[in-house]
Formats: sequence, structure tokens, C-alpha cells
Amino acid sequence: MTQLLLIRHAKNDWVGDRLAGRTPGVHLNEAGRGQAAALAARLADHPLAAIYASPLERAQETAAFVAGPHGLPVRTLEGVGEVDFGEWTGRVMDDLRPTPQWTGVQFHPSGTRFPGGGETLLEAQLRAVAAIEETRAGHEKESFAIVSHADVIKAVIAHYAGVHIDLFQRIVISTASVSVIHFTPMRPFIVSINDTGSVSAPPKAEDEEPEDGKSRDVDAAETTDSTTSTKTVSTTTASTNTASTIEAKD
Repeated sequence: MTQLLLIRHAKNDWVGDRLAGRTPGVHLNEAGRGQAAALAARLADHPLAAIYASPLERAQETAAFVAGPHGLPVRTLEGVGEVDFGEWTGRVMDDLRPTPQWTGVQFHPSGTRFPGGGETLLEAQLRAVAAIEETRAGHEKESFAIVSHADVIKAVIAHYAGVHIDLFQRIVISTASVSVIHFTPMRPFIVSINDTGSVSAPPKAEDEEPEDGKSRDVDAAETTDSTTSTKTVSTTTASTNTASTIEAKD
């Protein structure tokens, strides 16, 4: 089994206000560096074989915090870079919400192209999944991490959950959160989404999905993050046909 940790970069001054996109020079702010340091501490004992990151500074800086305790280099993975928002890059989001394109992005992202030569979210999903598939082929039976961006991670999770990209906005990905996917010969299992608590190590071989497809019992752990007011209930093993995550935001 291969374990993938999808990590969103930590906070910067643009989060929740402006659409940073591929703008160069957007760095973690003080709060973001604190988030990244806490994330690194959470994952310090996790058996990571490699750490990859989007080429943008905020992702590279977050990945560097995570990589530090492991003595690993940060490998740049172009395919998980931020969505190309075209002419929307750098714009204030409150100014974009009244536009018809904003409605399209919310309800029909598969067919809505960001103006000025940007991507569709379907295109972003396809290139991110392709990059992950190529990367995980080199990490069979290992755990590795990828630091990316909210929309990219949401699109990737939607793909592996079998959820159409037009519904991906239902997924919430907070800064410095970890989402975990286990890849088995049978199918991928989404073990947790938007987790800001602890991350379980990959299950041992005897705990994996049996070859006959019969499921085993699943343990569930509930964690609450008081900072983001996000509650996550997630499976801790990959031994179920219905691995699930329940999120509620106050």
C-alpha cells in the first residue's frame, strides 16, 4: 500500500481576500510560519519517504518546514501547481463574486474557463492527477507528501472519491491541513480530509484490503481543531469499502 499526504500550504496575507494564483513572491506570513512549524511537529515522526511541492513560494516554504525533521529535500512537482486563474490572478475576491464566471466556477467548474487564457478546473484536475499517478509509481509501499493548493487538492480528492468535478466545491481544505489517501491494488481509499490533528501511520500489510474484496472492521477517530472550528471524523485504516469523512464547520 502507498500512502499520500496532501497538504495545503500554510497562511499568507492573501488567503481569504485576494486570489493569489500563480503570483510570484507570495510568502507565508507570521501566522503561516507558526502553522507550518506546528504541522512539521505533527509529522516529525511520520515515516515519510519523500516530500514534493508546488513550485510557488508558499508551498515550497511549507514543505521546507515539513521536510526539516526528516532531513529530506523538497522536490518540485509542477503538475500540482496552483490553478491558472488567468486575468483573475491577484484580484480581490469580493470584486469577482458578482460576475457570471464566478457562478460558473461554483456550479459548473468543468466547463468554466478562467478569463484571459486561464484553465478550467477540469484541466487543473487532470494534470494534477496525472502528476500524482506518475509520482506514486516511484513510491510503492511508502508514504510521501505533496504540498499544494486548496482548489488543486479539492479536485484531486474529488477524482479519487469518484465525485464529479462540478461538485468539488463541497470539499473544504484549510491552510496547513492534511488529507490522506491510501492506494491499494483494489482501489484508493480516502482516509481523511482537511485534518488538522494527528496522522496515522500506514496500516501493516495484514490490515490492508483482502484480495477477495471482503471488508474488515474499521476504527474511527474524531478530532476537533479549535483554531479552525472544523470537526473531522475519519477512518484510520484502509480496510473498508466505504472509507468516509464527515466535516462540519461552525
